[in-house]
Amino acid sequence: MVIKVDDLTGSAIIQLVSEHLQGMTEHSPPESIHALNLEELKQPEIMFWSLWEHDELMGCGALKELDGTHGEVKSMRTSTSHLRKGVARRLLEHIIEEAERRGYKRISLETGSMDAFEPARRLYASFGFQYGEPFSDYTEDPNSVFMTKELQGR
Repeated sequence: MVIKVDDLTGSAIIQLVSEHLQGMTEHSPPESIHALNLEELKQPEIMFWSLWEHDELMGCGALKELDGTHGEVKSMRTSTSHLRKGVARRLLEHIIEEAERRGYKRISLETGSMDAFEPARRLYASFGFQYGEPFSDYTEDPNSVFMTKELQGR
């Protein structure tokens, strides 16, 4: 598996981001969808990665800088043909490593509270993310769960 910074212009990544957004609309009411579209993912404070095996896209994920000490995991998605192969785990490891390299003190995320998001919540908890309060511009929402992990930084 190879992880690379992605400019979000390739057809495979455009399709995967579209699949991600579609999945969010299937499981969350519109006011509770916080997934970013392609243009929003191109903001300068966001670094976006894709994970490949040979020429096949397996998944993607991003890190958004909230401030100099706090990052947010965004757009974690595994291609449906590569579920349960360790793709999300490898991407999350990479994102956490980058956050630590940047010297962040913590990394947070928002995900859904519905059953469809249970595998993601279990993954995040296995990495030490703890349930907490809304952060950044988020507000309390029964359809959202907020998780944070304290980091060592470098």
